[in-house]
Amino acid sequence: MTGKAIVTGGAGFIGSTLVDRLLAEGWKVDVVDDLSSGSLANLADARQSEGRRFSFTRLDVRNAGIVEHIKRHEPDVVFHLAAQADVRVSVAKPVFDAEVNIIGSLNVLEGCLAAGVKKICFAASGGTLYGTPEEIPTREAAPWRPESPYGVSKKAAVDYMHYYREIHGLEYTACALANVYGPRQDPHGEAGVVAIFAGKFLDHERPTIFGDGAQTRDFVYVDDVVDAFYRATEKGGGLLLNIGTGVETSVQQLHDAMARLCNIKESAHNAPARVGELQRSALDPGRARIHLGWQPWTSLDDGLARTLEHFKGRRAAARA
Repeated sequence: MTGKAIVTGGAGFIGSTLVDRLLAEGWKVDVVDDLSSGSLANLADARQSEGRRFSFTRLDVRNAGIVEHIKRHEPDVVFHLAAQADVRVSVAKPVFDAEVNIIGSLNVLEGCLAAGVKKICFAASGGTLYGTPEEIPTREAAPWRPESPYGVSKKAAVDYMHYYREIHGLEYTACALANVYGPRQDPHGEAGVVAIFAGKFLDHERPTIFGDGAQTRDFVYVDDVVDAFYRATEKGGGLLLNIGTGVETSVQQLHDAMARLCNIKESAHNAPARVGELQRSALDPGRARIHLGWQPWTSLDDGLARTLEHFKGRRAAARA
């Protein structure tokens, strides 16, 4: 399938990688981003694309003008990735979190309805949606018990999408993302630990591990995640699908793997554990395999090596 797409949050780490994939597949793409966390630098390749298949609009999803914008562009598919994605910010500013993630999502849904959009593909959050899991890897049938305002707002957005589908016929697929990492990653995002460690190693500094390092996460490479979104344009209607590897990797294991790739022998600094941090997280991707034909194919070592090369290249370019 090819057509016209709007990508909210398209100047971000995951969004810009998705934009590159869509353009490579022949789509016409409009990016909507307020640049509060995204960067035009992430869209450098997209802005050089052939023809007039790419456009950029600086707009906050909280602005009701997004409804008219979507209606005017008449996209076939909307990929809604714009979000307030920092758990700690959501705890400090729950109203702001709700304005972006709930009101912003409602504005996008209203725009989709007005434009007759065929489908909306939504970036949900895997780890924060389920809260403290009863089983690992966690399946979609597990109770949704978010333990942060961010998780609550993402759950609310999925609930609204179900409503818009049942009452208004607007199709959706929600991708519940594990800890996404890769080139262009923002160290302040949910899986920012990979970018933070990369920066420290490349500066020949020792990273800090909070707690004993035994806490686990499910690290999934950005290209694999983008492939899931792309497949969701035509499959997985009305479903929330886990997009992860199903594999737990401890923070200590992550550190050791990156240190090995950088040929660094020193151990990390240790600091007190962060209050309220989830101890274990991994998502079962079985439903995505069934409904999207998707599975992660990038090994952690390969993905980390590509990520480190990206950050090395960016530093070399900055020095040139």
